[in-house]
Amino acid sequence: MLSHNYPFDTVQLPINCFDANFMSFQNQVLPELDRQGIAAIGMKSLSGNAEAVKKGLVTPQEAIRYSMSMPIATLVSGIDSVEVLRQNIAIARSFQPMTAQEMQALRERVLPYATDGRFELFKSSKKFDADVGRKQHGFPTQDQLPT
Repeated sequence: MLSHNYPFDTVQLPINCFDANFMSFQNQVLPELDRQGIAAIGMKSLSGNAEAVKKGLVTPQEAIRYSMSMPIATLVSGIDSVEVLRQNIAIARSFQPMTAQEMQALRERVLPYATDGRFELFKSSKKFDADVGRKQHGFPTQDQLPT
């Protein structure tokens, strides 16, 4: 889409510590956004469904701080409870950007889990496509998928 010279103001893309090593948006798309002067809106800071956080590979603080340290205009963060809202507000209020060394250390720490998309299923699975897109590509709709 970016190669079609449409004058996008913003692009929303996954930005997280797992991304750099598998079908990477931060390595492939973010530099092009910068080159074209398009603001980046980060999403999926917890790598999609927070499985990496649930498994103790990364804390919410590390994940969000990493994403907020990237060259993005803002970060959209999923919030499913008042507790998560309060947690995210606290992270944002106390935010200090990670150093390049801290970011690299975190990427290296998660590297054994970051090369196959297991924590970024939106990159490697058709399960995340909405029914409109699924129909366009001839895939079964969500209600037709096995559970």
